[in-house]
Amino acid sequence: MKLRTITAAGLAIALAGCTTIPSAGNPIEARWVGKSAGIFFAAYGPPISDREEGSSTIYTWRGGYKNVRIPAKYAEGADGKRGKQIAAARTAYLRCQAEITTNSDYTIRDIRTVADIPGVNGPSYCAEFLAPEQK
Repeated sequence: MKLRTITAAGLAIALAGCTTIPSAGNPIEARWVGKSAGIFFAAYGPPISDREEGSSTIYTWRGGYKNVRIPAKYAEGADGKRGKQIAAARTAYLRCQAEITTNSDYTIRDIRTVADIPGVNGPSYCAEFLAPEQK
């Protein structure tokens, strides 16, 4: 019985130290978690819908609509010259959709991409649009 009590107390202490910290691998969370949703919506436009879940509100947001022309890709040729074409030029329609969870005080607690496509400079257009690299 004593062992169970000590184990339960140790587990409670370990869990008490857990917090939600944005991971370095998710630039959108790193940029927006802890900030006011008002700042986000002022910068990127209003949400398309919202729903209550307990003391939290989850907003669905869409935006970042943009057409871009992606140039053709070529293989490396001899002597540094352009080789055979490996991908044709195309036009891509970029867009992003995210779910933003806020606390009762309108602070962003979580932001999760729902619809994302490859961006111009990387695997995530949402990351490029919502958390651009600072220069």
